[in-house]
Amino acid sequence: MLVAVSIGAVNVPLGVVWRIVLHHVTGIGRVPDDIAVDQIVWTFRTPRVVLAALVGAGLALSGAVLQTVVANPLADPIVLGFSYGATLGAVVVITLGGGTALLGLGVSAAAFVGSVLAGALVFWLGRRRGRMAPTRLILAGVAVGYVFLSATSYVQLQATPTELRTVMFWMLGSVAGAQWHQLPAVTVVVVGCTVLLAMFGRRLNVLLAGDETATSLGTDVNRLRTVLLLLSALLTGAVIAVAGSIGFVGLMIPHLVRLTVGADHRRLLPLSALLGAVYLVLVDLLSRTLNRPNELPLGILTALLGAPFFLWLLRRNKGLD
Repeated sequence: MLVAVSIGAVNVPLGVVWRIVLHHVTGIGRVPDDIAVDQIVWTFRTPRVVLAALVGAGLALSGAVLQTVVANPLADPIVLGFSYGATLGAVVVITLGGGTALLGLGVSAAAFVGSVLAGALVFWLGRRRGRMAPTRLILAGVAVGYVFLSATSYVQLQATPTELRTVMFWMLGSVAGAQWHQLPAVTVVVVGCTVLLAMFGRRLNVLLAGDETATSLGTDVNRLRTVLLLLSALLTGAVIAVAGSIGFVGLMIPHLVRLTVGADHRRLLPLSALLGAVYLVLVDLLSRTLNRPNELPLGILTALLGAPFFLWLLRRNKGLD
C-alpha cells in the first residue's frame, strides 16, 4: 500500500510517504516543507489506496462465502444479482438526480439500497417451503440480475451524453476521488463482517460435506445460509456503493487461495480478504499508471486479468470439480 501511494503522476520517495503517513496517524515527526507533497500523499492517494484495499477484501471475502453457501464455484456478488441492484440504484440517481441526490439518497446510498433490495428479492425467490435451496438461489440471482440490468439500460436511455460517461465509469468500477469521510463506514462493515464470517469458518467447512451431513452434525443449515447470505449482501452492498461494480475479484481470488492453501475456511476466509486487498491495490495502481494521465476503470483490468485465469483454471480442471 505504501508503494502504491508513492507511485503516480508525481512519484514520491517511499521514505517520505512513510513519514507523512506516520505523522498524520500518530503525530510523530513532521510533514515535509512542500505542502503539495503532503496533500498528494495524505489527501489524494492514501484514502484511495485504503479504499481499494477495503473493496478488494470485501469482494473476495463475499465471493468465498457465496461459493460455499450456494454450492457453486461460479457464485459471486454479480451472479447473485447484488451488483446489478447497486448499479440500478446508482444510475437512477446519476440520471434522474443529476448525479447529486434523489429522494434524499446520494449515489452511494442509492447503490447500497439497490444492492440490499436485490439481495432481499433473491432470498425470497430462493426459498422453497421455508428453506434456502442453493440451486434456486443461483437461478433467482441470475433472473433478478437480468431484471435490474434491463431496468438500468432503460434508465440509461434517458441520460445525457455527460451522464452516460459518468454512468459507464461507475458501472466499471473506480476508487478515484476517494475521500477520508467515505472510509469509516466501509471500514466498520468490512472489518466487522470479516470477523463475523471468520467465526463461521468451522460451520462453513461442515456445509462442504452436504446438507444432510451438516444437519446430522447438529447444524441448522437453513438458518446458517440465511445469516451468511445476509452478511454477504451487507458486505457487498457497502463496497459496491463506494467503488462501483467491479467484476472477477469475488470470483477469482477465492479459487486462487483454495488452490494454494486448500478449502479450510478458517484459513480461506482471512487469506481471501488479504489477497483481495493486495490484488485490488495493485490493479488500481495499474489503472492510473498504464495510460497516464488518463485513468482506466478497474473493471476493465480485473476482467482482462480474471478471464485468462479462469481459462487456465478450466484447463487445469482442478478446483471446479
